[in-house]
Amino acid sequence: MNETDPPAAGAALVGRAGAVRRATADDAPALVRLRGLMLEAMDIPTGPEQAPWRADALAWFVERLGRPEEFAAFLVEDRELGVVSCAVGSCERHAPGPANRSGLQGHVFNVSTDPRRQGRGHARACLDALLAWFAADTGARVVNLNATADGAGLYRSLGFAAPRFPALQLRIGTGA
Repeated sequence: MNETDPPAAGAALVGRAGAVRRATADDAPALVRLRGLMLEAMDIPTGPEQAPWRADALAWFVERLGRPEEFAAFLVEDRELGVVSCAVGSCERHAPGPANRSGLQGHVFNVSTDPRRQGRGHARACLDALLAWFAADTGARVVNLNATADGAGLYRSLGFAAPRFPALQLRIGTGA
């Protein structure tokens, strides 16, 4: 493995932020916990620890982590707190075009760091590993994400820019 290769599942890549490793199904509860922290930071009510969405998310992460060719999550583990940061990505097939004949695109989401460990480079380290995975292990040549104001600077520093055509969203049946 060279510096630009992403760590394999369970293997650690040690950097400034500490050890970054690829998540396994055993890490799914930590990914759900960090997702909850991320949503709370975005002022999205998450409900109690027993909220039904958490069981749904746990099953979803376990299932997706079993598809290593199209889904990856990288995380940082802290000796005291356990898993404290993650970045998750998946590959999606779109119609081929002249600039992307495979149609494969990456999508980054669930970038989250426990507030008690923010500002230490953990999210950047997880994103670096995730982007290395997209580059080395997938055919994706375009990677998209949705950024909060807090994360936009980090994403821009990694080369992300506003797309040429803005994304729009329609929420069906939610009343919102």
